[in-house]
Amino acid sequence: MSPNEQTPAAPPRSLAEALRTRDDASLARLLRARPDLLGPVPNDLTQLATRAGTRASVIRALDRLDRFTQQVAQALAVTPEPTTYATLRGLLPGDGTEEALPRAVARLREQALAWGADDQLRLVRTARELLSPAPQHPSPTGLGPTVAEATSGMSPGRVQEIVAAAGLASTHDPVSAVAALTELFTTPDRMSALLDEAPAEAVDVLNRLVWGPPYGQVTAQPAAHLRWLLDRGLLVPTTPGTVVLPREVALHLRGGRAHRELEPLAPAVRERTAHRPQVVDATAAAQAHTALDTVEELLKDWDEGGPAVLRAGGLSVRDLKRTATALDTTEPTAAFWVELAYAAGLLASDGEADERYAATPAYDEWVELPPAERWTRLVVPWLTATRTSGLVGGRDGKDRTLSALGPHLDRSAAPEVRHRILALLAALPEGTEPEPESLTARLTWERPSPAALDLRTRLARWTLAEAELLGVTGRGALAAHGRALLPTPGESGTSAPEASVAAARAEKLLSPLLPDPLDHVLLQADLTAVAPGPLERPLADALAVLADVESKGGATVYRFTPGSVRRALDAGRTASDLHTFLTAHSRTPVPQPLTYLIDDVARRHGHLRIGAASAYVRCDDDAVLGEIMADKRAAPLRLRRLAPTVLAAQADPGTLLEGLRSMGFAPAAETPEGDVLITRAHAHRTPPRTAPEPVPDGPPLPDGTLLDAAIRAIRAGDTAATTPRKQAPAANGELPRTTPADTLATMQAAVMTGDTLWIGYVNAEGAASQRVIAPIRVEGGFVTAYDHTADEVRTYPLHRVTGVAELSDQ
Repeated sequence: MSPNEQTPAAPPRSLAEALRTRDDASLARLLRARPDLLGPVPNDLTQLATRAGTRASVIRALDRLDRFTQQVAQALAVTPEPTTYATLRGLLPGDGTEEALPRAVARLREQALAWGADDQLRLVRTARELLSPAPQHPSPTGLGPTVAEATSGMSPGRVQEIVAAAGLASTHDPVSAVAALTELFTTPDRMSALLDEAPAEAVDVLNRLVWGPPYGQVTAQPAAHLRWLLDRGLLVPTTPGTVVLPREVALHLRGGRAHRELEPLAPAVRERTAHRPQVVDATAAAQAHTALDTVEELLKDWDEGGPAVLRAGGLSVRDLKRTATALDTTEPTAAFWVELAYAAGLLASDGEADERYAATPAYDEWVELPPAERWTRLVVPWLTATRTSGLVGGRDGKDRTLSALGPHLDRSAAPEVRHRILALLAALPEGTEPEPESLTARLTWERPSPAALDLRTRLARWTLAEAELLGVTGRGALAAHGRALLPTPGESGTSAPEASVAAARAEKLLSPLLPDPLDHVLLQADLTAVAPGPLERPLADALAVLADVESKGGATVYRFTPGSVRRALDAGRTASDLHTFLTAHSRTPVPQPLTYLIDDVARRHGHLRIGAASAYVRCDDDAVLGEIMADKRAAPLRLRRLAPTVLAAQADPGTLLEGLRSMGFAPAAETPEGDVLITRAHAHRTPPRTAPEPVPDGPPLPDGTLLDAAIRAIRAGDTAATTPRKQAPAANGELPRTTPADTLATMQAAVMTGDTLWIGYVNAEGAASQRVIAPIRVEGGFVTAYDHTADEVRTYPLHRVTGVAELSDQ
C-alpha cells in the first residue's frame, strides 16, 4: 500500500460507533427531533446511543413518524439483520417509492432509529422488538414469524418429516433442515412448483391468511387440504389448535410486498372554494372585531364578580348556560370565549373564601390597547394554549363531566395541531378554502399513531371553527394577518422574541382593516340610538349606562327607557348633563320624546328619599306618601307613617327601593347626611394573576445555545471515554485508582509539560464522571485546569480526584 493510500473506514459495529461518524449538525438534528435524549445531557456518545434505544424513547420517536416512514421501519423489522437497501426496496414496490424511500431511510438514520451503510442496514433493537411479528402483537405488515422462528420448538423428527414431504433430501440435523426449507420457500420457481401441486382448498386457506393476521384455527383432526399444508410446512402449528403462515410463504404469495397498500406521498389538501383575498381579509377582520367585542362583553358581564367557582374547579353548567345567553351564542362557543379569556390572562378566580371568577388587572390594560394589538393578545395565547374548550361537556377517564375553566382540559397536542393546520392553509393559494376532510387526511398521514388519531382529528375540527371565530380565517381561508402569525423561513416560531415579531407583523396587516371608532350616534324618534360602528371607549361606556343594548351586528342599537335614564341619574348625572351629552354626540337632532323622557324621570328622581333606620321614606309632599300607603302593592313593605313627610319600613333600604320602583315611583337613596347616594358599578378585580402555562408534549425543544453546549459536552465526554491512555483504567470500566501522592505528582508534572490528563472525579453529590483536563496550576489542595468536557477552565479539589492517567501520544 502506498503512503498516500488510506485504509477504508470499518463499518460501524454499534449505534454508538455510527453516532461517532456524525458531524455536529447531524447530532443537533437528532437532539432537536428527540429532545427527551437531553434530559439530562448524556456524558458521551455511548450513553446517548443507550438512551436512544430505551423503550419509552423509541415508542415516542416511532409515534412521531409519518405513515410511509413507519411503513419503512415496519419493513425493516421483518428483514434479516443486517439487510441491504436493495432488499428493503424490493419489499416496498410501487409508484412514488423511488423518491420517498431514500428520504424515509434518511429520517430513520437521522433519528437514530436505524443505522449502518446501505449494505448493512440495521433497525435499533428496541424498534425491531416493537415492530417484529409476535402472537401478542402482530406486525402492522400482517406478516408472521419466519420458518426458523415458527419451528423452533418442533421436534427434530417432525422437521425431517416436513422436509421429506416438501420433496427435499433429509439432513443430519434440524438446523440444516430448516435452512433447506427456508431456501425452498425463498426460491420463487421452486415455491411456485410446490404450490402448483396444492389442492384448491389449500390455496384458498393461504389466500385468506396472506395479508394477515397470519394465525388461524384448526381442529384436532384437520381436513385433508389443511393436512397437506401442515405436512409441507406451509402452515406451522404454534399452540394446540392454532397454526401460523410462515413469513417466507406469505412474502412469496404477496409477490415480495411487505404491505398491501403503500402511502409514500402525503395526501394533498384539496380546494373547496376560491375567494378573492381581499374578501377573505375583510371578512376575517370583521370577525376579529366581533371577537374583541365578545370578550369585552363577557368580562363586563362579570365586572362586579362573576360566577362562583365549583368545589372541583370550573364553571357550573347553569353558569355556562347563563353566559351563553348573555353573549347570545351557544354553550360550546361560550366555553371557547371563556377559555380564551382565561388563556390570555384576562380572567381568573379571585381566591376569596367565597371564590368567584372575575377580570384580572391585566384586563384593564388590555382594553386600553389599540384594537389590532388587543387581537394579537388573544390569538397568540390561543395558538400556544394546551387547554381545549372543545372537551367541555364531555367525560374524563373517571366519567366525570369536564367543565369550562375546570381541570383536565389540557391536551398537549393542541398547539402543534393548530400550528400545523395554519401552516397547511398557508401553503394553499391566497383566498383558498380547503376541504376539511382532506386536511384531516393529511394530519392522519403525518401522525398515524392510533393512540392519538381520534384526538388529533377532533382538534383539527375545533381549530378550523376557532380560527374562524377569532378572525384568523375568513370564509374558511387563511387571512393575510393570520398568515403573518406563522414563522417565516429562518424562524422556528418557538421563542418569545420570534412570537413578538410575528404578532407585530399581524398587527400591521390587521390594523387598516379594522373600523375606526366613532364619536357619534344617530338618535331616533322611537327612543333608540344607532351606533353605525364601534364607538370610542368613553362614549361607549357612557352610553352603556344611559341606555340598554337592544341588538348587535354591523350596527348596535341602544334603547332609552325610564330605568336606563334613572340608572344614569343614580350614577350622579343630572338632566342637563344628559341633554348636553346627547347633543354633543348625536349627528341627528335630539328627538323631543327623548328630551321629555329625561326631564320626566329627572323631575321625579329623588322626590322620594330612602335611608337606613331599618329603612325610611322621606318626601316633602305628604300626598305622595298617602298615595303609597293606600297602594295595596306596598303591603309587603309594612310601612307606617311616623310624620307627615316620613314613612318607616321594616324592609332594608335596597328592598324598599326596588319595591317602590316596581310601583312606578322614582325614589333615590340618600346618605346619613341627607345627600343623594350616587351609585356606580363596582369593578371587582382579582389579585395579579399570570396566564395558565401550557402543558408541554414531552420535553421542550432545545434552543441553539443549549444544543451547542450539549453537543460540546457530549463530544468532550466521548473524548474522555475513548482516548487511549498510557495507564490502563481499572477493570470493568471503573474509574482509575491512584494514590493521592501519585495523583499530585502527575498533576504537577502535567503543569510543567503542558500534557493533557484523564481523571476520574466524584462531585459533592457523589456522581462519578471521567474527564479530560489540561492542568494549569496545582496549589492549596486544588487543581485549576482547562476541562475539555465542559469547554471551560475549572477548579477541582484534589481529594475528589479518584485517579489520574496520562493520555497516549497516539
